[in-house]
Amino acid sequence: MAGEHRGLSKLICDKVSEQGGNAVKLHCIIHQQVLCAKCVKFEHVMQPVVKTINFIRSKALHHRQFQRFLLDIDAEYGDVIYHTDVRWLSRGSALQRFFSLRREIGQFLAEKGKPMQELSDPVWLADLAFLVDITKHLNVLNISLQGKDAVVSQLFAHIKAFGSKLQLFQRHLSQREPSTAHFPALREVMDSFPPGNIGAQAGRYAAIIASLSAEFSGRFRDFYGMEKDISLFSSPFSADPDTAPHQLQLELIELQCDDELRSRQQQLSLTDFYRQLEKGRFPENAELVRLHLFVRADILCNELKQESLEVQTN
Repeated sequence: MAGEHRGLSKLICDKVSEQGGNAVKLHCIIHQQVLCAKCVKFEHVMQPVVKTINFIRSKALHHRQFQRFLLDIDAEYGDVIYHTDVRWLSRGSALQRFFSLRREIGQFLAEKGKPMQELSDPVWLADLAFLVDITKHLNVLNISLQGKDAVVSQLFAHIKAFGSKLQLFQRHLSQREPSTAHFPALREVMDSFPPGNIGAQAGRYAAIIASLSAEFSGRFRDFYGMEKDISLFSSPFSADPDTAPHQLQLELIELQCDDELRSRQQQLSLTDFYRQLEKGRFPENAELVRLHLFVRADILCNELKQESLEVQTN
């Protein structure tokens, strides 16, 4: 995909260069988000959780006995979930299920003579709860970045929104009386904490969120540097012509004064709107879309495939 000589990004850059423009190559947004999430290092939580899940599920007898145990006590869930680093979203699911069944798991392990000491440590439980909540927020972001027909402006909007959420979380947890409104699992555990320890514990989590926020800002700085152009592409009818590139100003004014186009933009997706825009009437806007690669890559890929087929046919 990213090969310097034969990769997809190289083919697209060559295609844009033929049209007289310069393509901007940016790292995969979803992959960047996953790398940011890895800065939340809670190995002291994940290792005991994964070890316990493996103990329960790796042996058929233990697994059947545990499922039967949950059925007998009418537990909320009927089993624990495996976690694997290859599947990005599995961490949140495994942690959430483990947290919901923590009391049942502790009781089952005690009966097996393998007590899990961490489950009686309030600080460890608070760390587990915080990891459950922050991983859930990260998974929601990950899912919002997936799917077809998404353009860079829409994906970047999700990234910016998550950055603002992290700042909100940090402020809430840094208060003299910390708020866990957006951390339900942590709130459930912190209610049993001695009042004098809550502030210090919440301060630790606020520092972790600050680190995560800095990681997002650093990894997505290229996108923030293009924010003005992305905004112009995503909201052409609300852009100020004075701040637009000179070659786009006249077309932008004409575009904003066309009520039919304004109505069409509200009814169509962003990609469909730009596809239907008259290239003869708005040539510079068409070039903005093509040369800056704000449309999905498969548009140019289809052109490259078509040209390749034509060459083979000829």
